[in-house]
Amino acid sequence: MVAPRVAVGPRASAFATDAVVAGGGSVVEVSDAPDALVWLDPVDVSGLAGRLEEAPGVRWVQLPFAGVERVAGFGLLDRDRIWTCAKGSYAEPVAEHALALGLAGLRHLPTRVAARSWGVPAGTSLFDQRVTILGGGGIAGVLVDLLAPFRVEVTVVRRRSEPLPGAARTVPVSELADVLPGSLLVVLALALTPDTTGIIGAPELALMDPSSWLVNVARGRHVDTGALVNALQDRSIAGAALDVTDPEPLPDGHPLWDLSNCIITPHTADTIEMVVPLLAERIRTNVSLFAAGETLIGLVDPEAGY
Repeated sequence: MVAPRVAVGPRASAFATDAVVAGGGSVVEVSDAPDALVWLDPVDVSGLAGRLEEAPGVRWVQLPFAGVERVAGFGLLDRDRIWTCAKGSYAEPVAEHALALGLAGLRHLPTRVAARSWGVPAGTSLFDQRVTILGGGGIAGVLVDLLAPFRVEVTVVRRRSEPLPGAARTVPVSELADVLPGSLLVVLALALTPDTTGIIGAPELALMDPSSWLVNVARGRHVDTGALVNALQDRSIAGAALDVTDPEPLPDGHPLWDLSNCIITPHTADTIEMVVPLLAERIRTNVSLFAAGETLIGLVDPEAGY
């Protein structure tokens, strides 16, 4: 087995270089004809394109985050190379955050944290309720496991028809309108593509129950923000718990900040402290698989865009 030559960009980072070596690879510069490129900057797509021009022999690119919409939008994804991302790597902390957001909303925790008087008792239990999850990847799988003790009935909405273990049913996106009514929590945990941009708009929010909470740990652009503001102001849904927004960062003074039935966390479902060891393990594993000529983890489908 020949050790693959792996470049790390846009600049070397100890956790990534250590992971490459632990996986059986050798770390080289982009100018030294690498076999693979580990890219650590989720924003600098033009920099990634430039490095690939410098190293046309790169056969595999490892991207740092699960969402690859920036790379897809730039037109970089192709069949000439193997592309992998971190999908599945951060599933546990993100699913944990989704559950925390949902429970915080149902139990009125933001109101109680800010309260300075006894107030009116209120709250909704998650036990034996219905939950709809948009997305059938790693986050959804972990979230289904976390929800199991609550005896909820989980419906998963996904592009493919394969059932997700632990879910009561799996339906295609074409049946989304049928499964929104009656769901206490509607959780967004899907990839951002042209087909899923704005997947929750005014018509979908109108189908949700007045007791329902929308939880978004995916991408802000899945939701029509203006329609969401209207639904929260009208109380046509109980609330929204958002780790991502559109726009992002959400500007000071935006209407969402003033709504008592909206919880916002600043894209912290997976912080850098959580991400680094998980990404390092993905890099180590994939370098090892690449060296052995085996199928890598987190493969990106250029046509699907994730």
